[in-house]
Amino acid sequence: MERDLTQGNIIKNILYMSVPTMMGFIAQTLYDLVDMAWIGRISSEAVAAVTILTSIFWLVEVLNEIIGTSSVSLISQNFGAGNYKQTKACIEQTLTFKMLVSVIAMILLVIFMKPLIGFFTQEETVQKAALDYGYLRIFFLPIMFSTYSINTALRCIGDSKRPMILMFVTSVINIVLDPILMFETIPLINLPGAGLGVYGAALATVISISVGFVVGLIMIFNLKNREIRPTVKGIFRLNAKIDKKLITIGLPTGIEVLFRQLAQITILKVVTVFGTVAVAALGIQQRLSGFFIMPLIGLLMGGSTIVGQNMGAEKMERAEKTTHLAATLGGIIMGGVTIFVLLFTEQIMGVFVNDPEVIRMGVPMLRIITPSYILLAVGFGWATGFSGAGYNMPFLISAVIARWGVQIPFMLITIYSLSLPITFIWISFALSEIAEFAVIAIIFFNGKWKMKRVSHLV
Repeated sequence: MERDLTQGNIIKNILYMSVPTMMGFIAQTLYDLVDMAWIGRISSEAVAAVTILTSIFWLVEVLNEIIGTSSVSLISQNFGAGNYKQTKACIEQTLTFKMLVSVIAMILLVIFMKPLIGFFTQEETVQKAALDYGYLRIFFLPIMFSTYSINTALRCIGDSKRPMILMFVTSVINIVLDPILMFETIPLINLPGAGLGVYGAALATVISISVGFVVGLIMIFNLKNREIRPTVKGIFRLNAKIDKKLITIGLPTGIEVLFRQLAQITILKVVTVFGTVAVAALGIQQRLSGFFIMPLIGLLMGGSTIVGQNMGAEKMERAEKTTHLAATLGGIIMGGVTIFVLLFTEQIMGVFVNDPEVIRMGVPMLRIITPSYILLAVGFGWATGFSGAGYNMPFLISAVIARWGVQIPFMLITIYSLSLPITFIWISFALSEIAEFAVIAIIFFNGKWKMKRVSHLV
């Protein structure tokens, strides 16, 4: 299933790589939405607990992003250049190093999770639900991070279908297990369930991730191209030169994710001023945002692989054309999503929660934030050039300016200094996306990314 993306029609290549990736991520995020809908049936406090836990988990996602981002450019550029020996070594080291950093992430969460939950809420019911959900998820971080690496490696060698299958399988298992494990009586079919509440949601997730990990290992150790097929011996042997690049290439992206998540935590803390209802509304927005953005993530990952392979093969014109086509496709997709959300805002909120106060607060939130994602989509398309080239500094620059230069100051001034309503928090999200788009556009058209190569470094 490996594919040479330096040949053939570019649009066909984009669709071949991006559509299955989009479908896989949409399936995975659909699970997140279904999960939130089931959790919403428990209580608003349960929704708030999972929202807080999700924000905390994203702090350690920094480590995953550093290795994952580095591996995209390293694997795809070496594969595009026909350097299969180095491609194999990069795949092996990605799997090994990701497992190591995930253990570090697990330890950090074990130490700091309870104090962090206490930072956001003192409500005992919310704290208990967050701990029930969080501790089980923590101990399966190594499996989750390693599954991400398997998917990334497959995409970088031009195989977009098997990662999609993996994501579909895990999502379906998750969706099926959720109501069985969460409720004493399974909704819709009225059969006895396990009645584990939010702990059941976490258990469903770790079971599905574990199945995906096992299936993914079988796939990666049976690649058709033997020259790039990893070996057990290679996985248990560190390569200092490649490992250094796995840290340094993606480091700006990791720092970017850290700043972005610190901003998200700051926003969440400000939102808690408006009570549990506001936190629940924000949690629904986060899940919906993840669902809306998943097609763009698929486009970014698929496009980045194409850019990386073509840059490795020194076909710069094809690489640049890929970025513009990806930006156009992204804008069209998100334009359609925006129209849908604006037409059915109340119905969308009603799917996730029955609390009329949460719905009342969430409707203007979605109407204000969603249209700004059109600019985000175009920026994602251009950013395929950065990711494929291994030039990740623009992600850091744009995130810091947008979140800490625009959104956070605007939010703090309007809420704390001027005592304006929560609507201004939602406006801060839109302003942030506009600022980020502007920065990405300036750096992209500057053209420095075209000079970058990482396949020459290992």
